[in-house]
Amino acid sequence: MLIATVSDFRKDIKSYLDRVAKNFEILIINRGKDSGIVVMSLKEYNSLMATQHELSSRKNELRLDSAITKLKTQTSFEKDLMED
Repeated sequence: MLIATVSDFRKDIKSYLDRVAKNFEILIINRGKDSGIVVMSLKEYNSLMATQHELSSRKNELRLDSAITKLKTQTSFEKDLMED
């Protein structure tokens, strides 16, 4: 994760944006106390949106909760596959 002030970002905007785009780094531009901007690559943004979409489905949420419960109780996933 990169952190820069607005002044530093302005001075070297191309370098910061290249690092974000090429290295999939996230840039936080500090704008003062409790204020800032997050810059990320389009690929990273699309990945986050796809994950959010998957998690927003109630069916997927239930499947994820079930998988977490099985992991916590150490129930084998192989058993489920054999029953299908």
